Amino acid sequence: MHATDSSEQLRRRESRIFDTDWLVLRHLSRTVDSYAEKLAATCRRAIDLGCGSQPYRAIFESRGVDYRGADLGDGAEVVITPEGKVLAEPASADLVLSFQVLEHVRDLDTYLAEAARLLAPGGRLLLSTHGTWLYHPHPEDHRRWTREGLIGELQSRGWTVERWEAICGPLALTTIIRLTGYCYALRRIPLIGVALGRALAVVLNLRAVLEDWITPAAIRSDNACVYFVQARRRDAT
Repeated sequence: MHATDSSEQLRRRESRIFDTDWLVLRHLSRTVDSYAEKLAATCRRAIDLGCGSQPYRAIFESRGVDYRGADLGDGAEVVITPEGKVLAEPASADLVLSFQVLEHVRDLDTYLAEAARLLAPGGRLLLSTHGTWLYHPHPEDHRRWTREGLIGELQSRGWTVERWEAICGPLALTTIIRLTGYCYALRRIPLIGVALGRALAVVLNLRAVLEDWITPAAIRSDNACVYFVQARRRDAT
């Protein structure tokens, strides 16, 4: 357990309105919090695959969940080998978490098989990944999904999708992408570039909120920036 949150943890969990990806991160954090609230009473052990800076650790620990981060290398509590094997016992988690990782995974079969192996009977997978977004290698970036495609990928590997959410529709996303490009250029201006970028971000983020509000749910569901799913193993009792 970390005594203090890093700046990256806070940025992802409590994004600020002058961040270029504020709207997406705000919705994602609220969605994670909502699902954690519903599942924490019965799911007491969580392993976060590809945990990175562990931005949502506090959300689960505040509800009494025993959270363990898993990642490549020696820095995480649970090690993931270069071959994608997770060095944890079978059925050692009631929740397997995978937030914004799946698009970076080269071998989906191994990744999702390991997630299934880690889950105890009655456990759940909480997973989010991009429907549409800019190329962002960490260190690799392999794919994007439609809602139908993501659910199909999970079902074909032995998962049953119980719930899903679409986060940020195409109208708002086009504004966010433009904002990202504008801020990249503005930050190169000495002295005032960062301040100009932040001011522009506030204006365009508020515009994106309006655009997402007026986007019909049917359009958002098929054209989301991020898809969030809750799934269980099909063979679980």
